[in-house]
Amino acid sequence: MDFQFDTRTERLRAELAKFMQQHVYPAEPVFAQQEADATDPWATPPVIEQLKAAARERGLWNLFLPDVEYGAGLTNLQYAPLAEIMGRSPMLAPEACNCSAPDTGNMEVLAMFGTDDQRKRWLRPLLDGEIRSGFSMTEPDVASSDARNIGTRIERDADHYVINGRKWWTTGALSPRCELLIVMGKTDPDGEPRRQQSMVLVPRHTPGVAVKRGMRVFGYADGPHGGHAEVMFTDVRVPADHLVGEQGGGFAIAQARLGPGRIHHCMRLVGMAERAVELMCRRVGTRVAFGKPLAQQGVIREWIAESRVRIEQARLLVLKTAWLMDTVGNQGAHAEIQAIKIVTPRMAEWVLDKAIQAHGAAGVSQDFPLAALWAGARSLRLADGPDEVHLASLARRELAKYAD
Repeated sequence: MDFQFDTRTERLRAELAKFMQQHVYPAEPVFAQQEADATDPWATPPVIEQLKAAARERGLWNLFLPDVEYGAGLTNLQYAPLAEIMGRSPMLAPEACNCSAPDTGNMEVLAMFGTDDQRKRWLRPLLDGEIRSGFSMTEPDVASSDARNIGTRIERDADHYVINGRKWWTTGALSPRCELLIVMGKTDPDGEPRRQQSMVLVPRHTPGVAVKRGMRVFGYADGPHGGHAEVMFTDVRVPADHLVGEQGGGFAIAQARLGPGRIHHCMRLVGMAERAVELMCRRVGTRVAFGKPLAQQGVIREWIAESRVRIEQARLLVLKTAWLMDTVGNQGAHAEIQAIKIVTPRMAEWVLDKAIQAHGAAGVSQDFPLAALWAGARSLRLADGPDEVHLASLARRELAKYAD
């Protein structure tokens, strides 16, 4: 394993770091003010569009897609340090570079499984940043950590599919620019458990699609990502050619989609933790308590040292996972993908907690990004599969090595 960054990656890292310093960090207070002044909490603040134009001018666009036909053609190992840099400002930078979930995962699904017509109608506008999309998988009425529980029905009716069900946490659906929902539901409830589900493309404004409300994450609207919606599907009819892949292939497509999505989250989480350490070190160097700077207090130094160790451990595991995905494929890296999904959000949550504590009351205020970063890190212990599911799967793999 050689984790040395190649010439192209180093060039993009330098360009992206400069973009962050010159455009993204200065835009954070502007974004916060525009968000506070907005009448629609789910609308994208205008500064985002300005950042997108600046990023595209610099070639910092669609960096996540390894397919050269659609994206930058970077490997996972090349993309990892770039996603880490974007993770330092997760509300602005990924969206500015068109590398924001759920659009990234939906673009990957369309690139891998979409027909030519589906790609032309939906993938191209998503790649150009003209529209947003949502992914409707999780449901409020079942334990969605087991995707086989999904109750939404997708029934074939002549040359159409009819969808009925209730979803929530459909990220992207509240954006005024959302034009597409990828919906997962059951086409064969009596079939083999992993062949019961299918995915269909549902235009956002199809009759019967009703966005009921926006879900907040620890009180945050998460507007730049299109919010998180509860959506009802009532006798929603779409043409049969809106099926993604084959009927019964929904579970496999979900797994193919979630693998890259999980590592992208983990890459960004490393960047979030790095920003937290930077803020913590700057803060404790300027604050005095009990007669000496906080930076000279033993407990603070322990937090800083422990943060550095945890970040480096997580980063190395993320890089190893990226390398495996590039060399042996997502399935070959399955155990490592699960491991980083467990380790990295916990690491970032711990580091952010210590940074908040070092800031005192300021750490939980809107004057610093730490509270919002903590909320994002904590939510990722649930998103894309809760810790407990990944732990159980990893344990089964380990036990299988020693079974008769």
